[in-house]
Amino acid sequence: MSEIFGLHAVEAALTTAPERIRVLYVQKGREARKQALVDLARTVGVRVEFVDRRWLDARVRGAHQGVVAESQALAPADEKQLEARWAGLPTPRLLLALDGIQDPRNLGACLRSAGAAGVHAVLLPKRNSAPLSPVALKTAAGVAESLFIVSVANLSRRLAWLQAQGAWVIGAAGDASLRYFEADLTRDTVLVVGGEEKGLRRLTREHCDQLVSIPMARGVESLNVSVATGILLFEAIRQRI
Repeated sequence: MSEIFGLHAVEAALTTAPERIRVLYVQKGREARKQALVDLARTVGVRVEFVDRRWLDARVRGAHQGVVAESQALAPADEKQLEARWAGLPTPRLLLALDGIQDPRNLGACLRSAGAAGVHAVLLPKRNSAPLSPVALKTAAGVAESLFIVSVANLSRRLAWLQAQGAWVIGAAGDASLRYFEADLTRDTVLVVGGEEKGLRRLTREHCDQLVSIPMARGVESLNVSVATGILLFEAIRQRI
């Protein structure tokens, strides 16, 4: 079991995947302010229990906003499922590969942007990556439950498979001469962003068809990875409109 907490994250989970929620805990004394959430939970058949704030504070770390849902852990898909679903994904396909993001809040923010951009699949390495923790899920504001998230054993090998299917792999790198809006993102595309400190790993970088950068003012070395992810994803959307 895992916990989903925060108003938006809990509401989204109750709306998109109520079968995963075992019980909703609501802080006593704030029932009126949470009545819509309580009504939603009861409508979809989720048990509601009222508890004091100390109990919630001890249950989760973070700003729970008076609501915590006990849920089945979100399990990512495996690579066989990606291969099985590939042909049926809408075209042109847009995938996001996250290469070694360590901060769960950054991971959650990237997932939130992926959901907003309508990404068809998100690739997460099994190792050297922040897990789909309650903090990541809260930051994603309930979007993660509706995403096709795929756990990959070897990201470089999976990128090579995607290239063999005709996808174009574009990596974000601060030293790239090609600016992100100069790349063609209208075909099947995999956007790859690296970790917070070192960016793309060497093997991942070598498997990219193109590297792109986001131009910035002098004195600014890099953007937060979730901000960069949002910029790249919505450039793809802009080009496809």
